[in-house]
Amino acid sequence: MVKHKQITEPDVFGYQVRIVRRGKETSRYFSHKLWGNKNKSLKAAIAWRDQMLVALKGSKTRFLKPPKNKTTTGLTGVSRTIKYDHRKDKSYLCYTVFWVKDGKSRNKTFQVGNVETVTADDELHAFRTARLFRSCYEYAIDNDLEFDDSQFAGWKKRRLYDDPNLKVV
Repeated sequence: MVKHKQITEPDVFGYQVRIVRRGKETSRYFSHKLWGNKNKSLKAAIAWRDQMLVALKGSKTRFLKPPKNKTTTGLTGVSRTIKYDHRKDKSYLCYTVFWVKDGKSRNKTFQVGNVETVTADDELHAFRTARLFRSCYEYAIDNDLEFDDSQFAGWKKRRLYDDPNLKVV
């Protein structure tokens, strides 16, 4: 039954509604006999599904696949890495944020700088910005909003985490 999303007819006796949010399934079976007939059970299934979607608002999938447990920051979706540039023979400290846009996995890298010359303030600034990026992304997902990553352009010269206008949980 493609016509009604999240509603299937597993047998001839009723409809099944299944909604999965963040790995937790919410479901209910609507028997044709209990509801009187096939049309009434379908209407009840649709009404229940619509109510549950409102109750579960904002719990869209944050991950296409679960992130690997290789976090070095303790924050989901944010990791600290050192990338090596073979052309320049230098290593760079980076904070990378995992997120999803248009159904595809994305990574946003906040490069601190050369490992040999980076300061603690530069690293803290990159970490706080990466954490803010991820928090803004999660806030947008939780509130069914469009996430705009363009607001993080030019992050090295701006202290975005001090901006009270950014929506963060």
